Formats: sequence, C-alpha cells, structure tokens
Amino acid sequence: MTMQQLYLVIPLAPLLASIVVGLWGRKLPRAAAHWITIVAVAISFAASVVVYRDVMAGNTFNGDIYVWAMIGDVRMAVGFLIDPLTAMMLVVVTFVSLMVHVYTIGYMADDDGYARFFSYICLFTFSMLMLVMSNNFLQLFFGWEAVGLVSYLLIGFWFKRPTAIYANLKAFMANRVGDFGFIVGIGLVLAYFGSIDYAEVFAKAPAAANTTVGLWGSAQWSLLTVTCICLFVGAMGKSAQVPLHVWLPDSMEGPTPISALIHAATMVTAGIFMVARMSPLFEHSATALGFVTVIGATGALFLGILGMVQFDIKRVVAYSTLSQLGYMTVALGVSAYAGAMFHLMTHAFFKALLFLGAGSVIIALHHDQDMRNMGGLRKYMPVTYWTMLIGTLALCGMPPFAGFFSKDVIIEAARDSRIPGHAYAYACVLLGAFVTAFYSFRLLFMTFHGDERFRTAVHHDQEHLDAATEAAAGHGDGHGAAHAIEPKESPWVVTAPLILLAIPSILAGWVAIGPMAFGDFFGKSIFVLPEHDVLGELKRSWHGASAFLVHGMQAPSFWLALAGIAVAWYLYLVNTALPARLARTAGGWYALLVNNYYVDRFNDWFFAGGMRVIGGLFSNVGDRKIIEGIVNGSAALVAWWGRLLRQFQSGYVYHYAFTMIIGLFALLTWWVIR
Repeated sequence: MTMQQLYLVIPLAPLLASIVVGLWGRKLPRAAAHWITIVAVAISFAASVVVYRDVMAGNTFNGDIYVWAMIGDVRMAVGFLIDPLTAMMLVVVTFVSLMVHVYTIGYMADDDGYARFFSYICLFTFSMLMLVMSNNFLQLFFGWEAVGLVSYLLIGFWFKRPTAIYANLKAFMANRVGDFGFIVGIGLVLAYFGSIDYAEVFAKAPAAANTTVGLWGSAQWSLLTVTCICLFVGAMGKSAQVPLHVWLPDSMEGPTPISALIHAATMVTAGIFMVARMSPLFEHSATALGFVTVIGATGALFLGILGMVQFDIKRVVAYSTLSQLGYMTVALGVSAYAGAMFHLMTHAFFKALLFLGAGSVIIALHHDQDMRNMGGLRKYMPVTYWTMLIGTLALCGMPPFAGFFSKDVIIEAARDSRIPGHAYAYACVLLGAFVTAFYSFRLLFMTFHGDERFRTAVHHDQEHLDAATEAAAGHGDGHGAAHAIEPKESPWVVTAPLILLAIPSILAGWVAIGPMAFGDFFGKSIFVLPEHDVLGELKRSWHGASAFLVHGMQAPSFWLALAGIAVAWYLYLVNTALPARLARTAGGWYALLVNNYYVDRFNDWFFAGGMRVIGGLFSNVGDRKIIEGIVNGSAALVAWWGRLLRQFQSGYVYHYAFTMIIGLFALLTWWVIR
C-alpha cells in the first residue's frame, strides 16, 4: 500500500463504519455496532501513527486526490496536505476518538440508541479528519460544517429531552453566526487571491499585505485584517470564544462520551487548528492578531471564573474547556502558534480524561451529576479517582504533568510578546492559573473527599431528569422511585481508557516541549514573522525540560495555582459552611456568575426577542396588511367589476341597446381625441 492510499484509509475507515452501522445497526447484533466502529477507528489510528512516523522522517505531501469541478481557473478538489501539523492532529484525534469509542461500550450499554450513537461518533471522527487533512478552503469548509452538523445530532442525541433539543439548536445557531463570518472570509480569499488552494493563497499573502478594501463609505481597510477577522469569527463559533461561547456549556445535555470528544480533540479545537494553519495570513495583520489576543484572554479568565460556581460535574469541566481554549487563542494571538498547538495536544489528553472520569462518576451515581450529592467516592472508585487526580493536576499546570509545560509556554509568550493587547492577555492568563486550580480541586474535593452525601441525598429520577425521558434513554425506571446509591468502580471498558489517557497526561508535556515549543517540529507548517517570533526569543533561555520545570516552579503562575488549591481545600474540606455564606454575602455578584453574566438572558431578550418582534412585524404588517391586502384587494376589485358588468346582463333588449349606444359613443370619442 502506497502512502497516498494510506492517507485515504485514515478518513474513509470511520466513514465506511459509520455508514454500515448507521444503516444496518438495528439488524446486526448489538456488539457488532461497537466492534465495527472501534476496529475502523483503530485502523485509522494505526495509519495515523504510520503517517506521523513518515512525516517525521521528512516526507510530506500536498496534492489533490480528486478534482470535481473547475470554474475558470479556480480548482475545486478533494486534496490532502500532510505535514507535521496535520500528522500531529491525526494522531491526537484518532487516539482520543478510539478511547471514547471503547468507553462508550460501558457508558451507553443500556441505551436504545446504541448503534445510532456509534454511527454518529464515527461520522464525527471522519468529519474532523477531513477538516485537518484538507489542502484547500472548500474542503476545510466541508469538514467544518460536517463537524457542526454531527455535533448537532450528538448534543440532541436524547431527543425526547426538551433541554437536549434546546441545547443542540443553541449550538447550531451559535455556530451559524460564526460560520457566516467564516464563509465571508473564504469569499474574500477567493475574490482577491483567485484561488482556494492553501499553497497558492499563502504564496500571495505577502503581496496582499498592503492591499485595502472599501467596506463602507470612503474608509479603506486592510484586506488581510478583514479576511483574518472574518475567518476568526468562524473560529469564535466553533471554538466557543466570547461572545459565541454560550452553546458549549449547554452541550453537556449530550451523553458524556460525546462531551469528551467535542471538548477534547475535535470540534472545539478546529478553530485553533484553523488559525494555526492560516498563520501565513494572520502574520501580516497585527490588528487581527491583537483582536485574537484580547478575545482569547477574556475567555481564559472570565469564562473560567464561571466554573467556580457550578455544581454540575460536567459543566465544571465544560467551563474549564472554555478557559483552556482561551489560553490557546492567546497563544495564537501573540504568534506563539506552536505553543497553541502544543497546549491543544496536551489538553486533548487530560480533558478527555476528565470528561470520561466524570462520566464514570455519573454511572456510579445512577446518572446524578450534582456534586452536592457526591463526596467520599475515593474509596469506592480508586481507578477513577487516581486518573482524575492526574487529569486535574495536568489541568492546573502542576509540574511535571503535561499541562504545566504547555500552559507555562503560553503565559511566558503572552508576557514577552509585542502584539497589541499582550499585557492584558498576560494578566488574564496569570490570574487564570489561580481560577483553574480552584475550580479543578473544588470538583475533586466535592466529588471524592469529605462526607458521603450521596447516602443522605434524596435521589428521585424526576429531580434530575424527566422520568419518562430517562426511561426512554435507558437510565431509569420511569416512575421516579427512590433508589439506593451503592457506588462501585466502573467496568474495564470505562476504566481502561482512563488509564491510557492518564499516561500522556503525565508524559506528553515532558517529551514534546522541546521539539514542539522550542524546536522545529512544525517546520514550514507554521509561519511567523521575525518581529513576532516570541517563542524564538524564549528559546534563547531554553536549557531543556528539567531547567524549564525548575524555572516554572519559581514563576508566579505556579504559586497562584498552589494558592487556588489551598483555597479550594479550605472551603470544601475544612470550613465547608463558608462557601454558602460567601455566596449569600456576594449577593448580586454571585447571581451574576450563576447566570453566566446574564449573557443567555441578553441573547434571549435581544436577539431571540428582537427576531420575534421583527417576525411579528412582518407577520402583522407585511403578511396580513400588505400581502393579504393586495391579494384580498385584487379579489375585491374583480368582484366589484363583476358586479358592475352584471348590471348590463339583465336579459332586457333595451338594456343591451343602451349598452351598445354607450360603447359606440366611447369608441367615437376615443377616435376623435386620438
């Protein structure tokens, strides 16, 4: 098998498995659904590893596989760009997807939509692979939209829950807003560069650096600034950046495996990957980079703060994802693209671990997700506890775990950058270290330590899920009867992926920081102007991972993280009554956080309410008065004319003679006047 054939195997194996299981899953044995899809993703992962090794040996590829249309000189094709950036993404996406597939066997064991779920997640994997392998904007957009479509199906997988339907519609609409900007950016690329092929567009980027476009009036804007901001608006939707972040916490309505897949290495990181891929464009617009920096910094701090007041275990991890995506976006904005991709990789491992660990806890507690009904689970679920502790330490940036290396690279890059907005970004990501450590260990302490609150909590199905919905989903008896909680460790199909994800959560940062952040791992995949090369400046003081670790333990971010852990320990293990008192004292400020800064309410009032008002105007004025007025008025005119003519059709001869005389008089009058 040639390497080009192997490239095809990577996305087509999951696609074929998704089609087979999706069409014939109900007719096949139940186990066939997971075996077919798992084998397909395992093949894709193995092929990705082979391709990764081949790329590391210096072999890259950029070419079209199939040209399906030519419009003038514009070539529309299915093509692959296989370089270090793509190779790294392929390995991460397929590995995390494989772990999620295996985990799903245990999590969805009793669900009626078993085969359908496996078909969806396999199709999701295919979509993401096509996105990262693309060598042109059209295929990128195809993968971009396919990921969004399948995420809509997965978030609303339990479609009998009204909350799930609301969540998937919310995700779909928020992404449509971002995708509008994205397609405008692609349109500008096509209009001004005359191509949608990456290589051709990137080669013309320096010459377009001084090109301007008129948006309104006589004002002229930099072409690359407008294009890059439009492209980044797409990333804001897909990667849940402020203010288009609102869909991601609600996506927790989907099953936990898809929460891990969406939030770890696939959908939400698509925007990060896209901006890194577009570095030859972004580098020529300091304005666009500054915009990216400020947006990312705002999310890194202020969305992380929201995780400090959540009680749903999955929502805490979801807000953590929002914060970490902000870190990656800051890295992109300060031109530390390699640092962003490095953190993307480490984050994929420990965030998938945390989501799957949270799912293991949810299974043990009969699908109760409220951390106030947990506590003391450490002795019942040792594997889940220790693996989640590893993931938590990695998320907090504790040395020597993976997150420590990648997060510190971003913080130092923000500090030393000269991109506009870097000082604000540095303050946000630095304070974010405290916030991250606090909400992460708050989750760990409330879930695994302290009193066993699950024995005293009243667990009625209708208090957590609609009873009928839960029964339909296979998670309850449908009668809302109280049930005893006797937690136990999850089966091996759940714990094995946790262990396998814990390993890179420990080692990935230590191994990869040298080549990825300070080496030439990405080669020509990423372009950075010399005046923006902040990682190049940091490299001057790079003396190996061990020296970086020692330096990091003296940095303020490390001590802020320790402070966050200490505060969480005091509030949730020592003085457990204090958090409630602080919440009451904070009053409106606490309500502000609980209500997500009232962003959802604003959106419902301004955008949704505004559209309802506009729709009402169109309905009442446009439809009923204007359109119906025209239709009814024309009908009334015809009726009036008919009634008039009917007066002359009486059956009396003298009426007809009178009509003929009038008609003759009218014709003579017209002839004389003419």
